[in-house]
Amino acid sequence: MALKSSSADGKTRSSVQIFVVFSLCCFFYILGAWQRSGFGKGDSIALQMTNSGADCDIVPSLNFETHHAGESSIVGSSTKVKAFEPCDARYTDYTPCQDQRRAMTFPRDSMIYRERHCVPESEKLRCLVPAPKGYVTPFSWPKSRDYVPYANAPYKALTVEKAIQNWIQYEGDVFRFPGGGTQFPQGADKYIDQLASVIPMENGTVRTALDTGCGVASWGAYLWSRNVRAMSFAPRDSHEAQVQFALERGVPAVIGVLGTIKLPYPARAFDMAHCSRCLIPWGANDGMYLMEVDRVLRPGGYWILSGPPINWKINYKAWQRPKEELQEEQRKIEEAAKLLCWEKKYEHGEIAIWQKRVNDEACRSRRDDPRANFCKTDDTDDVWYKKMEACITPYPETRELQVFPDRLNAVPPRISSGSISGVTVDAYEDDNRQWKKHVKAYKRINSLLDTGRYRNIMDMNAGFGGFAAAIESTKLWVMNVVPTIAEKNRLGVVYERGLIGIYHDWCEAFSTYPRTYDLIHANHLFSLYKNKCNADDILLEMDRILRPEGAVIIRDDVDTLIKVKRIISGMRWDSKLVDHEDGPLVNEKVLIAVKQYWVTNSTSSH
Repeated sequence: MALKSSSADGKTRSSVQIFVVFSLCCFFYILGAWQRSGFGKGDSIALQMTNSGADCDIVPSLNFETHHAGESSIVGSSTKVKAFEPCDARYTDYTPCQDQRRAMTFPRDSMIYRERHCVPESEKLRCLVPAPKGYVTPFSWPKSRDYVPYANAPYKALTVEKAIQNWIQYEGDVFRFPGGGTQFPQGADKYIDQLASVIPMENGTVRTALDTGCGVASWGAYLWSRNVRAMSFAPRDSHEAQVQFALERGVPAVIGVLGTIKLPYPARAFDMAHCSRCLIPWGANDGMYLMEVDRVLRPGGYWILSGPPINWKINYKAWQRPKEELQEEQRKIEEAAKLLCWEKKYEHGEIAIWQKRVNDEACRSRRDDPRANFCKTDDTDDVWYKKMEACITPYPETRELQVFPDRLNAVPPRISSGSISGVTVDAYEDDNRQWKKHVKAYKRINSLLDTGRYRNIMDMNAGFGGFAAAIESTKLWVMNVVPTIAEKNRLGVVYERGLIGIYHDWCEAFSTYPRTYDLIHANHLFSLYKNKCNADDILLEMDRILRPEGAVIIRDDVDTLIKVKRIISGMRWDSKLVDHEDGPLVNEKVLIAVKQYWVTNSTSSH
């Protein structure tokens, strides 16, 4: 095809942009006509698109299908599309890698049975996990922080077990979360105020936090107003649905445990780590669990321990535990913290706070300590299914990190220092520019992106976190997933930007409950996993974790997307394949989809 002159090219590009916006505007408008939003029914896409002034009649003469001829030949194929059937109703809360019955077949030592144990290939369900009867769209934030529809997670055990601790209360057809916890029955805000008297939470120094054994994640929920983003985790155990409640509230959380496997986060990820009666034996195994916290804690970061054995001399009677046992427990913790060269900054009541040194200048004495076993690995971020070790992660070269929000768009230390082979500052900044352009196009397509309609968002192949940075808002959060098979390990950069994320291999199920994300973004994920695992399985996992009426944006090359579109045509999703924002001649396309509303023992919303 001959190239047009610059002026003609500008007109062509403008027409293409109108085409893309118009076609997708109408797509979301039509989908909104049948959207169910649960309480009030007032946040349907149709209503909001109408109120936003979207006009689907601006260019009625355009052809609104993709310009790639391959799609029509696929659609017209005589080959029958595989229709995926609903799973049985008993699988409404199925977690394939943390299945309760399967977990009980593994050893209980060191919480091995609570770790990830995925079903083998032959036992994968390969069906659509249904929503429970009565399921509705969760409340919008900030109301969702305090209320969760009972039908979405119908489990009352915690309302009885934690009744006096102010965790959760059942009121009519909703659960209410007063913001209490085992260590903060008067509310998380007052508890955080106490921590903030020691830890600088107001000036952007502390942005990322890790909550180990998080319960229903009230600590993370109340940190939100202080512009701190907490990654919370807890096992799927006798405290029924605690992580599910956290995600229904709109708080970042995953199913996880501190057992024998390293945490799925890079070194130096968190500005602050927290344990409030998390029942982790911190002094056990030669301080191995504290050493793992030290690995993921940024130099200068803080560790908070709230509850036993802190201040045992005063509290042992209330805890109904032998003082000798508590004394030994605290001795081991203090010993491990000293070996890690942490400085105790605070101890009052049942709370103690330590700070990790900014560098190892003050830690030279431990180099001659025979107990100081330093980790031998050159890659402190190589953690996926790797055994935890009782070793100290060496300090890196001193790297200054800007406060948030400046650090969101500043060049991260891992980039400026050349730590990631083959990635230059120019390449990183170009990636940022591209994602700002992509997200701008997404917002033209779907004006609800930054309105609060989509609170829990996942980026399945996050790269440097460009998508999350471009869409950053107090109304939403993004779980930035870096695939373990990615050519370059970029999750450390994501955290240096003040964003949160996790390592994962998409050949396996993600560590979350069904229906926990409102929007899923996948950039070249299917190209990455080509010939690695079954695309059907990845899409079924996306369906499992996506809420009814949730949205999907998949960006990839056109041939890959045609295959993906064919698979999802049997999955109760409505979808459309559209051109790249730069026009039809770009091989990269975008597939957008919305999951239909349906519940167990029903067909669909239509």
